[in-house]
Amino acid sequence: MASRGINDDNLIEKYRAFLRLSLNHNPVNLGDATKGGVLRPRRDLNPKAHWKRDQRSNPDEVIAGIEGHTTVAAVFDNFENMKAFVDDVRNANLGISVNISAPIEEAERCCRETGITRHSVEYSLGFCGRVDKLPDATVLELTTMCGHGMISAHFTKKMIDWVKENRRSPAAVACTMARFCSCGVFNLSRAESILNEARTRNR
Repeated sequence: MASRGINDDNLIEKYRAFLRLSLNHNPVNLGDATKGGVLRPRRDLNPKAHWKRDQRSNPDEVIAGIEGHTTVAAVFDNFENMKAFVDDVRNANLGISVNISAPIEEAERCCRETGITRHSVEYSLGFCGRVDKLPDATVLELTTMCGHGMISAHFTKKMIDWVKENRRSPAAVACTMARFCSCGVFNLSRAESILNEARTRNR
């Protein structure tokens, strides 16, 4: 992300360069917080087309669609790809702020191995209050992957049930859920793994 009036000169090209660099390291999702990720809704399709639509990702659409101030993201499913990408971003010196969202030990290791001094750290302290009102842990693991909370808990529960009933595959469900994430940080690979585990637990 960039700050208005401080480091936002040639901003669109900086964001596009950031995302193009990520394509060299097999991201599982790319995001533009104003338009979504590599899988996104389409206005020209009706609900009947939902499960028959093209499930291929379109990173070029994300990159070309950047129009100004937003936040962009690249999502990875393993440490080595993340580290290699962060190293490329460091060498590119784009002049924009970069956040690494990962377990703190892995984020620190990534910074250390790429020669970056960490600026700050932000912790998730979990949930407080009437936690008995929350959905179960599996639903929360999936819904909280969208940074803007756009994946419904009831919809997620239904998708988990469909996977358990073998009505849909974990991969197909992960792609469908990703379309509701408005920021594009939904981790398709992790979602598929969580759904597979949920199916296995109930056999």
